[in-house]
Amino acid sequence: MATRRLRLLSANIQAGSSTRGYRDYLARSWSHVLPAGNKRGALDSIAALARQHDIVGLQEADPGSLRSGFTNQTHYLAERAGFAYWSHQPNRRVGGVASSANGLLSRLPPVRVEDHPLPGRVKGRGVLLARFGGGDAGLLVAIAHLSLGAQSRRAQLDFIAELLAEAPHAVLMGDFNCDPDRPEMQRLYRKTRLQPPAQRLPTFPAWRPQRAIDHMLVTPALPVAAMQALPAAQSDHLAVSMELDVPEAALR
Repeated sequence: MATRRLRLLSANIQAGSSTRGYRDYLARSWSHVLPAGNKRGALDSIAALARQHDIVGLQEADPGSLRSGFTNQTHYLAERAGFAYWSHQPNRRVGGVASSANGLLSRLPPVRVEDHPLPGRVKGRGVLLARFGGGDAGLLVAIAHLSLGAQSRRAQLDFIAELLAEAPHAVLMGDFNCDPDRPEMQRLYRKTRLQPPAQRLPTFPAWRPQRAIDHMLVTPALPVAAMQALPAAQSDHLAVSMELDVPEAALR
């Protein structure tokens, strides 16, 4: 069977803000609502990382609020990194001056991109679903940023499981805010063909990674050739990079 090697990246970019230690959450809290700081430089560093990949999923990309200087960061990264296709899903608003989005950058033309709101005690989270190739065997790439609470995550993962239940070629990436062996994650594995990650990659906090909460889950028909965690500028999360062998038939 003919396959194509694709490089995928999932990155919580923290809207271009810099967090180098726990004290920065307080000392630099202004950067989460104001446009000051070297956010443009951080985005340029993230663009250099994204440029090495074929499909990129973003979390906490500002869609154009005060804190980003009204810059749609997904669009900016698409232009800087040379991606022909991009889409974003604005979701949470913070204090009326900041907003957050899931984002997609792709060198491959998606057949369709779907925007699905996720359930949860606090509304505003979603999953961005991109379809590549035609038919039921096409490649599905889902990008999500899940809630902090286990009850909400369970409902969100159950919803995502319905979207991906029968997909033979699927990737679910993003900031899950939980370890891959949590009970709500086990439900996802049972209801879909997605598998637990082959290796545990600590991604948070970026300056001293201890928790594996950023994941890229794939179905068995997509062999993983390589996987690693990489800095995403000065974000408080490391990014996850993966090389996959995708059947050519799933991309047609």
